[in-house]
Amino acid sequence: MHWTVEDWHTAGEPFRIVEGVPTTGPTVAARRVHAMTGEADEIRRFLCLEPRGHDDMYGGFITPPDDDGADLGVLFWHKDGFSTACGHGTIALGAWAVRTGRVPSDPDGETVVTIDVPSGRVQARVHQSGGRIEEIVFRSVESRVLERGIRLHTTRGDVDVDLVFGGAVYATLPAGALGLEVAPAHTADLIAIGREIKWALDQHPAAQLADARLSGVYGTILFDDLGRTDRGPWQRNVTVFADGEVDRSPCGSGTAARVAMLAASGQLADGEELTHDSIIGTRFLARIAERTAAGVIPEVRGMAYRTGSSTFELDHDDPLTRGFSLR
Repeated sequence: MHWTVEDWHTAGEPFRIVEGVPTTGPTVAARRVHAMTGEADEIRRFLCLEPRGHDDMYGGFITPPDDDGADLGVLFWHKDGFSTACGHGTIALGAWAVRTGRVPSDPDGETVVTIDVPSGRVQARVHQSGGRIEEIVFRSVESRVLERGIRLHTTRGDVDVDLVFGGAVYATLPAGALGLEVAPAHTADLIAIGREIKWALDQHPAAQLADARLSGVYGTILFDDLGRTDRGPWQRNVTVFADGEVDRSPCGSGTAARVAMLAASGQLADGEELTHDSIIGTRFLARIAERTAAGVIPEVRGMAYRTGSSTFELDHDDPLTRGFSLR
C-alpha cells in the first residue's frame, strides 16, 4: 500500500492533502465520527506521526461533499485525531482546488471554492490576476462567544478565560495574564499552559454544544495586544490545539473566534480589520463579513503555497507503521 500526498503551507502551518482514503457516512460530520476508529485513523497516524510526519503536522482527507452545493468535503486531522474546523486548511484547499483544476477558475477574478467541513459549510474565495493566485479569503461558519470571564486556577496563577466558538471551541486569554509573551522563546511554556487550560475547561458546560460532535475545548489561544493600526485592532497570538500542537499560522478558525470575541466586546467594528500575527510573524487579516442573531460570520484573508509532493509506502515489516509521538 502507498499514499501520495501533496504538501502546502498557509502562513507557515503545514497542510498535507490526501485523496482516496476510504470514509463512510452521509455527511462530512458523520464521516469524521466514523473515521475516528476506522481505517482512516490508521492512515492518519501513518501519514501524520513520525517518521513520516511530526508532532505539529496537519492535513486533510478529501471526501465527497454533503450535497451538490459544495465542491468537496474534507476531514481535517492532526497528531491526536480529527478536527471540526480548520481555516488555514481551507485556505490551502482553495489554492489546491484552483491549481489542480478541481474547481474551474477565473484567472482574472474571484473563484469561490465551497467546502463541507465537520462544523458546516465554508468557502475559500480565491483571487487571481493573470492566472496567479494573489489572495485567498476564508469565509467561516457562524462564530460566537460562549461564555466570558471564567475564573480558572492554573499553575501560573488565577486567570479569567473566555470560551468562544469559531468552528471549534477555543479558550482565549492574554498571554501577559500568565506572565508570558507570544514569542518563540516562550514556546515550551505556552504549550504547557495551553494544554493545562484546554483540559481544565474541556468539560465546562459552556463548551458543550447542541451538536455534541462539536463539544469540548479544541485549543487555547494566548494573545498579545499590540494596540491598533489605522484599520483596527492588532494582535499576536499562538494557538495550542489538540494536545500540545502549536499552530505556526495565526490559526484560521482561531482567528474567526477572535473576530467573534472582539466584535462582542466592541473592539472590532463593522468596516474595521483585525491584523492577526502568529508566533513566527506571519499574518492574517480578518473582518466581520456579516452579523447574525448569535454572533458573526468572519472572513479571514491569507495565502497558501505548495511545498511539494511525496509518496509514502507501507512496509509490513516496519515496526513503526503506526508512527510515534514524543509530545
